[in-house]
Amino acid sequence: QVHVVESGGDSVQAGGSVRLSCAAPGYITSESRFCMAWFRQAPGNRREWVATITGDGFRDYADSVKGRFTISRDDAKITLYLEMSGLKPEDTAMYYCALARLRWCEPHLNFYTYWGQGTQVTVSS
Repeated sequence: QVHVVESGGDSVQAGGSVRLSCAAPGYITSESRFCMAWFRQAPGNRREWVATITGDGFRDYADSVKGRFTISRDDAKITLYLEMSGLKPEDTAMYYCALARLRWCEPHLNFYTYWGQGTQVTVSS
């Protein structure tokens, strides 16, 4: 069983920056690097895809965050990051780390096997 823990959520003003981290000990081995992703869910809304990074390091972003958010991974530390800048009130949500069992990524909830409990980001205007 893979234990996934997000951290770094914060309350900031519009235009501010936040860095999220996701630790997943035991998820990646020296032979395998799998897809990792960030999703978010605002109250009353569906959980939506934010960004993905494949086992080979290819990144993809939702249009709503492109140019403002950066996803990265440190396989030595088995940690996923999300650097968020230029934050807007509409970015307010619970952010979730999601891990797949394949090297490539899909922006769909059911593609992912492991999920964290989430970390809250609140952006005030």
